[in-house]
Amino acid sequence: MKKFLSFFNKYIAIWVIILGVVAYIFPQLFIIFKSYINVFFAIAMFGIGLVLKEDDYKNIIKNPWPILFGTLCQFTIMPLLALLTCQIFHLSEAWTIGLILTGAAPGAMTSNIISYLSKGDVAYSVSLTSLSTLLCPVLTPLITLFLAGARVQISFWPMFFTIIWVVIVPLIGGFVVRKIIGKKIEKFGEIPSTISVISIIAITSYVIAANQKSLGMATFGILLAVAFHNAAGMLLGYFAGYIIKLNFIRRKTLSIEIGMQNAGLGVILALQYFGNEVAIPAAIFTVWCILTASFLVYIWAFFDKQTFILKNN
Repeated sequence: MKKFLSFFNKYIAIWVIILGVVAYIFPQLFIIFKSYINVFFAIAMFGIGLVLKEDDYKNIIKNPWPILFGTLCQFTIMPLLALLTCQIFHLSEAWTIGLILTGAAPGAMTSNIISYLSKGDVAYSVSLTSLSTLLCPVLTPLITLFLAGARVQISFWPMFFTIIWVVIVPLIGGFVVRKIIGKKIEKFGEIPSTISVISIIAITSYVIAANQKSLGMATFGILLAVAFHNAAGMLLGYFAGYIIKLNFIRRKTLSIEIGMQNAGLGVILALQYFGNEVAIPAAIFTVWCILTASFLVYIWAFFDKQTFILKNN
């Protein structure tokens, strides 16, 4: 069983692609997940809480500067990069608004799961996601208005309580359970990782199924634009961490956090305030950033291995 779970977790990107294709062809099979998306997030965060150590958060509290810097990067790099991307690829007005709206969104909750699978600083990732999400009711509409000239309204309190119940509560729950059972947690082996992987697959499959029509309207140009936006965001996130001399673990965590936007929120806002065409960039980004982040798990694993080799030679 341990070997099977290890194999399953290692090839997360393959399962995301396979189930994503199935979800696009047979969306009705995955629409049923709609009522359980927040549950999947909560279960994944509980699994992460199980493996978090007390020292992880002590380090965050002692030095909050990296969190403030990372949040600043979140709300500057991706929105400005979205505007630049739209100019480079000559996107239509509707798609420009959609990509800027995506860039102005907070970090995705799934970035916490990817950071965990990539052996990043999960406490740092969760802190960045939490702060950017709490700030987004104010910053997302303001940034979108400033860069795209479009006004978006977001309900602050519903979003506030969503992150409390979906991220903070289950994370603390997992942390408390670990505190109670102590070293016995090691007996769980690959199970916490498997829980996170299954959650990512379910969430991605639902997003594809729910946005099948929007994804079907996409062109090669918008696909390239989204891919560029995502890749450049991750690259700039990594070098932003390098500039302020974050260690390698936090640099790759910041890279994941910056590159993975809560584009699902962008889809909801676009559909509610602008229409289907504006939602296309966000719908594509939602799926694409999870796919690239899943492959990034392998890339970071390679660099981790090289670092280990260098240290032992």
